[in-house]
Amino acid sequence: MGSIGNDETGADENMAAWLCGVNTIRMKQLQLPSLGNKEVKVRIKASGICGSDVHYLKHLRLADFVIEGPYVLGHECAGVVEEVGCEVKHLVVGDRVSLEPAIPCRGCKPCMEGYYNLCQNVKAFGTPPFPGSLAQKIIHPEEMCFKLPENVSFEEGAMCEPLSVGIHACRRANIGAETDVVIMGAGTIGLLTLLCARAFGAPHIVISDINGERLTMAKKLGADECILVSMNNEDIEEEVRLLQKAMGKDIDIIFDCAGFSKTMTTALKATRAGGKVCLVGMGHHEMTVPLPPAACREVDVIGIFRYRNTWPLCLEFLSSGKLDVKPLITHRFGFTQEEVENGFDTSGHNQKAIKVMFNI
Repeated sequence: MGSIGNDETGADENMAAWLCGVNTIRMKQLQLPSLGNKEVKVRIKASGICGSDVHYLKHLRLADFVIEGPYVLGHECAGVVEEVGCEVKHLVVGDRVSLEPAIPCRGCKPCMEGYYNLCQNVKAFGTPPFPGSLAQKIIHPEEMCFKLPENVSFEEGAMCEPLSVGIHACRRANIGAETDVVIMGAGTIGLLTLLCARAFGAPHIVISDINGERLTMAKKLGADECILVSMNNEDIEEEVRLLQKAMGKDIDIIFDCAGFSKTMTTALKATRAGGKVCLVGMGHHEMTVPLPPAACREVDVIGIFRYRNTWPLCLEFLSSGKLDVKPLITHRFGFTQEEVENGFDTSGHNQKAIKVMFNI
């Protein structure tokens, strides 16, 4: 992967979106490293904006990850293989691929035990100091590039990254035909978790949010009940009652896709004894929540970090039509300076925007 701050102009043009300061993006050259034996060069065709990209744009940091110089954003992408290393076995020039953005070391204890998403030495697109993929071309290991089925578009391929979060969450929570689900937060990840929970067989799904338009989309995507909530902490008990009433029976599992003290408190109170709360969102870096009462009811609290071994199932769901992510792509832009700025402005400020996609 290219090094941070490396924007030398090469003979082979490769424009990228560089974060150069708070709310400042510049289209400049990204010089790629030499192609490794087991790597491929991919010409990016579609790339989405994640909430983390917008957060970096506004604050130059996300939790403990800090941007200290010019930095290429992005990690949701798909494209066409343009060149292959001499030891690449399963991809050829012209293959359409979706890219899993993290490169695990394969040598640390989590990697050796199969939990490569928890790798202690991971290099990931869009996670400082490793540059992102919002560029015309990138280089990536063959093993983290997955062929797109013929009936899956580049945009859908780019959506495999956020979709993987929903799949990983459903796996962690053991969603199946006998688990009823509540999802708190109808942003991109909440809506994708809704689609995944249904694909995993959840018979009844209730979703809540503070944004009525997001709930309208959730209803179109198949939510059984949609609950409009507030940001007021004094409303927690009433919201617990509303969620339980909407479910009509005990709540097995709640996915908190917002990640605030209020949403986690509500989730812990609303879930049945012996149920589960899965924390997916990271709205608050630290929380104050009533754990002892939940512990007395043996409510399991589980978390997720990124995903692992999800791309094959993503592509199966997409190619089979078991779920459809296309309605979530609400805005599309090209890859000029003006369009990139407009894309990020839309993603950060337009309440109707769910997934903003660049066609590169």
